Amino acid sequence: MRTSLALIALLTLSACATGTVGDSWYQRELTALQESCRERGGVLTSTGATTGQPGTEFACIIHGPATRIDR
Repeated sequence: MRTSLALIALLTLSACATGTVGDSWYQRELTALQESCRERGGVLTSTGATTGQPGTEFACIIHGPATRIDR
């Protein structure tokens, strides 16, 4: 009986430690935003929103001359 309870507890804890698919998606999206912003010479900053979507929670702030020409 103790062995089965210990096994259940261990499986429960290991499931929590692996994270969720949503976490890895969010991190991939955030990393892509950071790289894109950095390539354009900007800095990624928080907008203050909490939506679960990195594209609305962060904005790329670019300081320098305005241009419409892609680099």
